[in-house]
Amino acid sequence: MRYKIALLAGDGIGPAVLDEGIKVLNAIEQKFGYCFEYEKALIGGCAYDDCGKPLPDSTVKIAKDSDAVYLGAVGDWKYDALPPEVRPEKALLGIRKELNLFANLRPSIVFDELLESSTLKPGIIKNVDIMIVRELTGDVYFGQPRGIDYINGERAGFNNMIYFEKEIERIAHVAFQTAMKRNKRLCSVDKANVLDASRLWREVVTSVSNSYPEVELTHMYVDNAAMQLIRNPRQFDVLLTGNIFGDILSDEASMISGSLGMLPSASLSNNEKGLYEPIHGSAPDLKGKNVVNPIATILSAAMMMRYSFGKDIAASTIENAVKSVLRQGYRTPDICFGKAIQVGTTQMGDLIAKEILTAD
Repeated sequence: MRYKIALLAGDGIGPAVLDEGIKVLNAIEQKFGYCFEYEKALIGGCAYDDCGKPLPDSTVKIAKDSDAVYLGAVGDWKYDALPPEVRPEKALLGIRKELNLFANLRPSIVFDELLESSTLKPGIIKNVDIMIVRELTGDVYFGQPRGIDYINGERAGFNNMIYFEKEIERIAHVAFQTAMKRNKRLCSVDKANVLDASRLWREVVTSVSNSYPEVELTHMYVDNAAMQLIRNPRQFDVLLTGNIFGDILSDEASMISGSLGMLPSASLSNNEKGLYEPIHGSAPDLKGKNVVNPIATILSAAMMMRYSFGKDIAASTIENAVKSVLRQGYRTPDICFGKAIQVGTTQMGDLIAKEILTAD
């Protein structure tokens, strides 16, 4: 079985963590007899340096011609002074739009071996397993009008929070279908007591729920959801959110598991094509130091196996290899505590790849 994967390493630590993900994919290829064809493309700051655009047309073409896209990270402080339209982060919004990647799945799972890594008490986070389903191509990030202008003689910045009914319907179906495969509980997060866009969100999600009578639907205001994620995260199974709320809540959820370096993500379209990336940023201050955690990127490869290629056994093999290495006590600095064995980025990738090859 042959699959074509677009490699978009990006900036900062992006190339380093992606290298470890490829190392794990190579181990999967060897173990299961698959054939992965890789094609590299530029995105983010490195693309701007090369051609003056953070998302070149050639990158979009390579991504569209691939079966899946594997992304590292984009951004660097040296680009902070650039105009907004050519900032590296603009490339992420652009490729999501170009590939119609409207559904973002972000699991937050607490491994027993990492209970002490979180700043929360072990009794609060033990057995936490949450899937955040975030709408990815609407909301204030894409709404029009937007800009900075003079209003009544004073500068004002504005972004339009807007959701169309069809956008809410399609992400709601993804969330309900996800809940059906898990514990059949879905909490929809909004701000319907204040925002008109959220009132429509709640109305449409409630309507879609009629197609999934087995799923228990609840609603929660985003400010309360942010508090409840820390107070009692085990109450959640699937969280459905809009774009900006999901961006914030999923980063908060990462600290339940102990580190941004532990959380993968999948951004999906209506077909099987997906983009897979860790949720952390480019951390330019850590570039070249061999200290960053590649597990989020490696677990993103597991999500690629499951959602784009339909290879559940390969996905589980990657996930089990990660658990096994953590069980043996190996840790990168961000999750290292007590008597754990500290290793670097490349060593962690080596250990997980070896575990895949030696697993029964």
